[in-house]
Parts: sequence; C-alpha cells; structure tokens
Amino acid sequence: MSKPHSPSCERNREPILDVLREQLSDRRHVLEVGSGTGQHAVHFAAALPQLIWQSSDRAENLPGIRAWLDEAALPNTPAPLEFDVAGTWPTMQFDAVFSANTLHIMAWHEVESLFARLPTITTDDASLIIYGPFNYQGRYSSDSNAAFDQWLQARGAHMAIRDAEAVDALASRAGFNLIDDIAMPANNRCRVWRRNPA
Repeated sequence: MSKPHSPSCERNREPILDVLREQLSDRRHVLEVGSGTGQHAVHFAAALPQLIWQSSDRAENLPGIRAWLDEAALPNTPAPLEFDVAGTWPTMQFDAVFSANTLHIMAWHEVESLFARLPTITTDDASLIIYGPFNYQGRYSSDSNAAFDQWLQARGAHMAIRDAEAVDALASRAGFNLIDDIAMPANNRCRVWRRNPA
C-alpha cells in the first residue's frame, strides 16, 4: 500500500523534536497516543534511538503506520498497538506518553477518559507531552485558531480546541503536574506534565 502522508507532520516534526530531545532525555519507553500516519513515530524514533517508541491508534489507521514502520525498519519501533481510549488499554508500563493533535479530535468524554486512565499505564515519575492548539481562559490564542475551531465544529460537534485550564484540571486529578508550556509554530503549544510520585 502507499504510505499515508500528512503535510502538517512534515512541518511540525522538527520543532516538536526539539522539545522531545530535552524533555525525554532521561526516558526509555514512550507511548504515542494517536500516531495517525506514522510519520512522527519514524522521525522521532530515528532521532531518539535511546527510546522505545510505541506507536498506537485505532484499527483503521494501523496499516498506514505499519507501512511507515516497515519501510524505516528501525530497531526501536515495535509493531503499533490497536488503541482507542474508550476501549481496551495496553497492559505494559511507560515512562512517557506523547500525543499530537488529538485532544481536539476526541470527544470531551474521551479526553476525560484518557487522563483518568493514564496512571494505569505510566510509571510513578512519567512524563506527558501533548502538542496542539489550546485556548486560554476560554479565549482563542489567534484568529487562525478561531477559524480552525469553526472548521472542526463543522466536521463534528464533538470536536473543539480544548481549554488549557480544563485539561490541566484533568491532568492534576490524574497526578500529573504541569512543568512547561512551550510556544510552537502556527499558534500551537507543547504542554509538558510530570507525574507526581506522591
């Protein structure tokens, strides 16, 4: 099959990689939630060979991810996991979780489920990194994000750019504390939490 391709993955992968290099320098086993095309998995795993990069997504996206992984043939990219946050969760433990451009695609109850169940698959000091657009204090951070949100809502009423404060509250309830909030190109953010061992 021809590999799926996302132009936005090509554009954002280097800025995200800069964040991952710093934030995951002491990590070993990363779960990527919602790997999409698989482009990020291949790029990040190649650049960060000390990490086992575990891709995952819904069943319909796995063939495309496998195509990217098979072509790259990297030693640190196991077969992708079938993973829907509303379904069966992995049983292994990860010391980091990464997700890009997923929270605004999920329904809010799915976002809640994601955070609520993160402690079941993460180590006591796990890192969590989420890339994408966020609102702050209920306001759009740019006109382009407002337009993007309108486009999302036209695609599905369950989709929306999420409020940073609401996501932080979910993370806090799951035992994750916000440690960084990094401005990224195209009015996106990389938000970084660390699980509190207490």
